[in-house]
Amino acid sequence: MPKSDEEWKKKLDPKQYHVLREKGTEMPFTGKFLHNREKGTYTCAGCGAELFSSETKFDSGTGWPSFYESKNAKNVELKKDNAYLMSRTEVLCKKCGGHLGHVFDDGPAPTGKRFCMNSCALEFRSGNKSAGSNNSQKSHKYR
Repeated sequence: MPKSDEEWKKKLDPKQYHVLREKGTEMPFTGKFLHNREKGTYTCAGCGAELFSSETKFDSGTGWPSFYESKNAKNVELKKDNAYLMSRTEVLCKKCGGHLGHVFDDGPAPTGKRFCMNSCALEFRSGNKSAGSNNSQKSHKYR
């Protein structure tokens, strides 16, 4: 059964609610996962669905965490978004319907895609650590 707005407001902090449920966008260069270089899996902050792997994360220079492909295409839904007089493709969590960001056709090989995600719509799971962990700031290059 889908959650009500009140249930989402109890589960999510105000920024997460704005992005995931109201299709908002966090300010560029402010997200907690922009510079995360730890290996692991990015999941939906709304429902925990696995969305992206650190193996496909790259530094796009846009101010948001970017990935060249999703970890599990069954967990991601793409939808045309013509808001704000722009034609874009919105990325949604297929499991809970949460707005994650947008995908563009200006990413690196092998896909040429740039999944431009809001950090607050994501949680991070490294090994056996719980989601939301962001303890490591290793100096290796983004993959």
